[in-house]
Amino acid sequence: MRTRATAVAATLLLTALAACGSGDGDHCAGKDGSGTGGDRTDGRAADLELGEPAQTIGDGGAGVLRITPNTVVYAREGSGEKAANGTFAVIAMKVQAMTGAPAEQTAPITGDGWKWIAPDGEAIGFDSGNSTMISMDKYNSGGAVQPGTHEWDAEAFDLTEAQAKGGTLLYTDGDGTAYRWKMPTTDTGPDVAELKKELAG
Repeated sequence: MRTRATAVAATLLLTALAACGSGDGDHCAGKDGSGTGGDRTDGRAADLELGEPAQTIGDGGAGVLRITPNTVVYAREGSGEKAANGTFAVIAMKVQAMTGAPAEQTAPITGDGWKWIAPDGEAIGFDSGNSTMISMDKYNSGGAVQPGTHEWDAEAFDLTEAQAKGGTLLYTDGDGTAYRWKMPTTDTGPDVAELKKELAG
């Protein structure tokens, strides 16, 4: 049975999707401009490529966030720390509020939020190895994203070499819907140079 919070969240999502027909061709488009990227309302995982956006429900069912992971960098060191397991995988993303309400990403403490899925299916959390030691000035979105704005954020995972090759980035939103981005095995994306600079800072 759908709860009141879930029903409200679904209404907010439909409101955001209605804006796709407002004339802004890129507002809700996926890579090919034909759809809404990773929109799902059935709780199943949507499979996406790096650079494709997902319309997600905010933490607690409040607001809608359009999240677009666009760059991945692999490094043995970052923010002055060595990867305990051998390799940091750091993913940069744009986070944009899509409705008139502020929205936050889901918190890892709830069991939702971000995870790295290794090729063998192991789910690796945000606090793997020394991943929580990664800190960057630009990619540090925290708290609610305000309506009409976007912020830049990043997720870092401390992985073994085997876990890093052919992994999948997983995000579970405030409505329990999961989104998966297949990760390239080498540094990829428009912000590789900037992300490396931030990691070295």
